[in-house]
Amino acid sequence: MSHPLAISDQEAAAPKRVALFAGAYNHIADGVSLTLNRLVKHLAAQDDTAVRVFAPTIENPALTHAGTFCPVPSVPALGRPEYRISLGLSTEARQVIQAFDPTIFHIATPDLLGFHALQTARRKKRPVVASYHTHFSSYLKYYKLTALEPVLWSYLRSFYTQCEHIYVPSSAMADILRAHGITEGLRPWERGIDTEAFHPKHRSLSWRRERGIKEHEVVVGFVSRLVWEKGLALLPEIHDALKQRGCDARMLIVGDGPAREELEEALPDAHFTGFLRGTELATAYASADAFVFPSDTETFGNVTLEAMASGVPTVCADAVGSRDLVDEGTTGFLCPPGNVHAFADALAQLIQDDSRRSGMAEAARTRAHKYEWATLLKRMDRYYDELIARSEEPSAERAPALASQPA
Repeated sequence: MSHPLAISDQEAAAPKRVALFAGAYNHIADGVSLTLNRLVKHLAAQDDTAVRVFAPTIENPALTHAGTFCPVPSVPALGRPEYRISLGLSTEARQVIQAFDPTIFHIATPDLLGFHALQTARRKKRPVVASYHTHFSSYLKYYKLTALEPVLWSYLRSFYTQCEHIYVPSSAMADILRAHGITEGLRPWERGIDTEAFHPKHRSLSWRRERGIKEHEVVVGFVSRLVWEKGLALLPEIHDALKQRGCDARMLIVGDGPAREELEEALPDAHFTGFLRGTELATAYASADAFVFPSDTETFGNVTLEAMASGVPTVCADAVGSRDLVDEGTTGFLCPPGNVHAFADALAQLIQDDSRRSGMAEAARTRAHKYEWATLLKRMDRYYDELIARSEEPSAERAPALASQPA
């Protein structure tokens, strides 16, 4: 019986062999993991492509992963054990890479694993690309580490300037990278949405009633992992500001995490569902009347897009994650990050004006259709093919290094 990580003849013969390296893939069900799993599922379905994924894992992963997975050693993050810190490539992982002989290396996290992958790709003279998923510098303020920001950007510049492509989720994120000296090889790769999975048809009045939501109450939804860097501290303040404006609204908090207990104490009138997925999650989105997302740490607002596809107008921080998604005054509102009164004023307009709320809901759904997964994932095939073709040209005939393109 062959080793589960052995390379099959079919894999070895595939002209496009993608090695993906990630800090999160199956051990936690966050936006990064879900996006990468969808990409791998798409790639694995192509006749000319083989994929191997290298990432940390745990005994009982949160996700049933797509593709062939090679675990790498890791330890729990200090103070945040739900996250894993990879310890780089193990001997076994290096043997798998040697046998698989990737035609392209894709790094999703610039951690130690990503650094080892970058070194390996350069030794093998294979093209290496990166996708930018986490706006690391924006997290520093939540851990009182802003003094480290220059050091962090110095490392990120050094890392990403060695990658031929950097796939960014929004033009706003691309602008931030350029401002910090990461200018070459930027390519757009927005996150997508399944507009049938997230759909207004999932709205359920009985689901609302079962959770004690009264018929007249306007429900303001929030979906996220419950960690403070998602802007959770603003939610109780927004709730109080709405009450002061005489708005009869009920908050619906979907998600779980280390901040849940404290947030429940601060929002005793809100309904907390815990972690949801599949149809339950789609029902929660569609059963809300408005959606609020004050986080300013996102690279792309996955939850904002899911709410829009569900036919729910959104009120979000005017920051990288949602700025490219929300059409101000048409599909929702963008508010200055941290400005409680701006969020409350925007939500009050939706709560008090049924007609406007309905019009924005329809516009949000229409805009979400621009982010269908099929189109966005096919773009990744073209990116890979471009670099693999260049890498196979004789050195003297290769085209010059890629210039940056608008993202």
